[in-house]
Amino acid sequence: MIRKLLLLLEGAVLLTGLLVVFAAWQQHSALEQPLNLTEERLLEVPAGATPGGVLNRLQGEGVLHDAFWLRLYWRFNLKDQPLHSGEYRLTPDLKVRDMLALWLRGEVLQYSLTLVEGWNFRQVRAALARESKLELTLTELSDAQLMERLGLPGVNPEGRFFPDTYRFVRGMSDRDLLKQAYARLEQVLAEEWLARAEGLPYKAPYEALIMASLIEKETGVPEERGAIAGVFVRRLRMGMRLQTDPTVIYGLGERYNGKLSRTHLLEPTPYNTYVIDGMPPTPIAMVGREAINAALHPVAGKSLYFVARGDGSHVFSDTLEAHNRAVRQFQLIRRADYRSSPAPVQPSNQ
Repeated sequence: MIRKLLLLLEGAVLLTGLLVVFAAWQQHSALEQPLNLTEERLLEVPAGATPGGVLNRLQGEGVLHDAFWLRLYWRFNLKDQPLHSGEYRLTPDLKVRDMLALWLRGEVLQYSLTLVEGWNFRQVRAALARESKLELTLTELSDAQLMERLGLPGVNPEGRFFPDTYRFVRGMSDRDLLKQAYARLEQVLAEEWLARAEGLPYKAPYEALIMASLIEKETGVPEERGAIAGVFVRRLRMGMRLQTDPTVIYGLGERYNGKLSRTHLLEPTPYNTYVIDGMPPTPIAMVGREAINAALHPVAGKSLYFVARGDGSHVFSDTLEAHNRAVRQFQLIRRADYRSSPAPVQPSNQ
């Protein structure tokens, strides 16, 4: 009886060993198989997808076989490893083992979206809506509803996002990207506010942000930002109106057709600084760190006026008489290639 039990036990051990060897061989074969691809393709892994589910999908598409053994391999060897959502680039030279290594490293394809200094929020929303790789969740919402979705009810969105290049993976939402841009602006504004000059006419960082947006829209010449800030700050202290054209343009909204008339300058809107005292109620554009820094470190001097030369730079004047002379020289008799902002940089042929 005991001998029979020993023989049965030996048989069971042998069978178990054979099964282990068979399973190891099957897993090895499954891992070493090349992907059945003739050209590169992108594998989309949506949020919440499991390795087993993706392996079954690939087997159903004929990209691989033996998904059962691959699922067992992941369960017993990689069960604590997350599967990052996004897109993975699969090429014909990859084996299944190589593909799983991509998953483990989270090597998902990254895309980028650049929010540009000087853009208004309408332009930001248009750029987001064009990004097919983003999950668009905000497109149909009003500005107020959008800010509520960001957890910022009652906050005006204009100028509240930092212009930068943001990287994202397929399936990331427009909401997540905007939250990053909002947090980045808050961080930069707080850092610059702590290092501000003394005696500025701002009660809070938000007022400095409004001023920075005026500076951002008035010039693209970096070395002029501080001088323009100086003009605006001196005007505020003296009770002079800022009289800056970009605020008039912003107040016109979509009615602006590229030309400002005297009627526009006299039209009362909450943003027209030819009509209102002080600064407009909100920023008029997104601003970079340089414009914020300029608003918080205006250049000292006596100039109260400036006029565009036509090449992107400006002439600064201390008196109205000198300013009128500059206006006659650079505005009333305009050169053929006149520009109020710097000419765009032509793309390189390389």
